[in-house]
Amino acid sequence: MDRYPVHIDRIRKNEYPLLNKTTYLDHAGSTPYPRSLMKSYQKFMNAHLFGNPHSQSPSSLQSTGVVETARLRMLHFFRADPEHFDLVFVANATAALKLAAEGIRGHAQNTLWYGYHADSHTSLVGLRELASAGSRCFFTDTEIEQWLSEDCNVPSNELNDGRAQAVKLLAYPAQSNMNGRRLPLDWPGQLRRCASRSNGELYSLLDAAAYVATAQLDLSDHENAPDFTALSFYKIFGFPDLGALIVRKDVGQVLLKRQYFGGGTVDMVINGSDDVWHATKQGALHEALEDGTPAFHSIAALHCALDVHTRLYGCMTNISKHAGHLAVILFSRMASLVHGNGRPVCTIYKSSSSDYQDSRTQGPTMAFNLRTCHGAWIGKSEFERLATLNKLQLRTGGVCNPGGIASYLDLSPKEMRENYAEGLRCGNGIDELNGKPTGIIRVSLGAMSNMKDVEACMNFVAIFVDQESSQDIQLSPSGERNDSSQYFFWYRKKKSTGVPPMRLRTADHFHDRKLPEAPYSPAASSVLSL
Repeated sequence: MDRYPVHIDRIRKNEYPLLNKTTYLDHAGSTPYPRSLMKSYQKFMNAHLFGNPHSQSPSSLQSTGVVETARLRMLHFFRADPEHFDLVFVANATAALKLAAEGIRGHAQNTLWYGYHADSHTSLVGLRELASAGSRCFFTDTEIEQWLSEDCNVPSNELNDGRAQAVKLLAYPAQSNMNGRRLPLDWPGQLRRCASRSNGELYSLLDAAAYVATAQLDLSDHENAPDFTALSFYKIFGFPDLGALIVRKDVGQVLLKRQYFGGGTVDMVINGSDDVWHATKQGALHEALEDGTPAFHSIAALHCALDVHTRLYGCMTNISKHAGHLAVILFSRMASLVHGNGRPVCTIYKSSSSDYQDSRTQGPTMAFNLRTCHGAWIGKSEFERLATLNKLQLRTGGVCNPGGIASYLDLSPKEMRENYAEGLRCGNGIDELNGKPTGIIRVSLGAMSNMKDVEACMNFVAIFVDQESSQDIQLSPSGERNDSSQYFFWYRKKKSTGVPPMRLRTADHFHDRKLPEAPYSPAASSVLSL
């Protein structure tokens, strides 16, 4: 039964015509924007004159009104009561994380201690560089649970310079951007209770960027909500390219002691003399934190985005059920895919604590690698190139989650340093070192995904299944058998041709080989299409 006001196939036909030409499986990166959103935004912009909101002209006041109503609408979208929360517009989720951490660091005055989950986006990991009192990576949920049960105590030997007290910040993702695992959302409330028992300063920072794409962020319980929540709107609507930091007003003042101030955030600045002084705005919290001119044209687009999103999908709960249902089917099929000799085709990197049947523990994202019938790894880069030839769009590599990659691929710090010394860089195509993959393949579903996307993904992955599991045979440039290759790729022509699948090695010596119906394609990186 369709969960949307209009059937998903009709939505795709009317709103996402470009998806008819491709299979889009990277919604965790960004979701496509609907056609009517862009038409609505064009009409909206052509009907109004918007000026810089820092002025008092009619066009400027109109911009201010559009910005402030968008702020309130987005707070309502996340079920955040404006009495208890403020929303600060920023460039993206990374900018939101950085704004929160820099503000708390200024408040802490060199006593900031930072704890973060290993399954974090690189931008969340990077905040550890701001923690002058030290930091700790929690490798598992259990470690955080234990720390919370111990009143969030940090032993003095873990604090730099033996500091007795520190302002503590706990940060983690609501959803892993690597494999879609969803983490507990009750930790901020537990942290707040720890603070009341210990009389210490503890704050929570939630990276909700991956989560909000296909789940309802619910901040209605302000007592147990995160102190700071970072997100990006393009993950939800596809457009505009904009982010936000949602702040609990009870703790918002800790952000006001950051070292930097920008235009629009101060009421007075003394400059041009030895007397260095400025007065931060004392009104709404966002007024003191939105540096420079806000992106008022992009913020205006949020009105159009929210209207279209609601008309198409109804609510985020509908999207969660729709994408989750497709993910259950995809996972089940991928997990059951085997070679003719019984060996699994896919190594799926899924947490034992998550379940695709339970949206509280798992989002519609899957991380995996492929193996041949003999257990050899199939290179992620070659997989993606061949996927591109077959009009599939997905994500491969480290996906900006260094902790998740290290954990699921069993890479020690020593091995990662050695891989770097061997030349491994982000996106450079080195797929395997010392018998281990260097990254993963990620497919992710979203609001406008449908069964055709799932079928296309499975049909493509099935290309790599060896039904016979016989001795691997390849052709040398002369057409003779050659058993010295490292791995194989399969390419299947349209069913109507009746041509059986064949195995061919990716190797430079195939570049100049001329075969009927098998021209070399540079885009395939020496993968022959037969």
